[in-house]
Amino acid sequence: MEKNQIRVLLAEDDRNLGNILKTFLDAKGYATTLCINGQEAVDAYKKKEFDFCILDIMMPVRDGFYVAKEIRSMNPKIPLMFLTAKTLQEDKLKGFESGADDYITKPFNMDELLMRMQAILRRSEEAPKTQESENIFQLGNYTFDYNRQILSIKGKEQKLTSKEAGLLRLLCTNANEVLERSTALNEIWSDDSYFNARSMDVYIVKLRKYLRADPTVELINVHGIGFKLVMNK
Repeated sequence: MEKNQIRVLLAEDDRNLGNILKTFLDAKGYATTLCINGQEAVDAYKKKEFDFCILDIMMPVRDGFYVAKEIRSMNPKIPLMFLTAKTLQEDKLKGFESGADDYITKPFNMDELLMRMQAILRRSEEAPKTQESENIFQLGNYTFDYNRQILSIKGKEQKLTSKEAGLLRLLCTNANEVLERSTALNEIWSDDSYFNARSMDVYIVKLRKYLRADPTVELINVHGIGFKLVMNK
């Protein structure tokens, strides 16, 4: 493997599509490991280090949602994309709840898949480049370390996904002020579409859950405008 070559875990039970994707990604300079069911993907992840995961949802043995949760439990920071034929909004939201950074629906354009991968990878690489002192926030009794993507309180740590960390950082830099929905969507999702707005609502609910141990910190909805992270002391 070439130095700094990105290692991709691809889980796709359609062997034909899987082989086509693997060939395409390998040709673009990625080192791709193809698995044909969910359990095989989990086992592969436990044995080898990866930098990016592409997971089909409808797979035998273990589905993509299960695989995503297993991988996130081992490494909450690894970029993860769902690849699926499912088009229901509820399935897409469930995918984001499972920790996915993005979601692409079959049939899709190979170049679009590649561009989405590259966008996610760029976001994940940007955090360590910033000054650490500028990315540690005190939220009441919480400490949020953006670079490490960890929210901690009284010795307890909550590891965040890249989108959770990015959204919380944006809220922190606008603390006690209204963060407009369109601003957050364009900053974190690079698109203020209806579906991305729905997925952002899922992340807001998760952040609110993470912050509930300190009643002096509130993440409130500002109807029709956006959100406000309020610190009452």
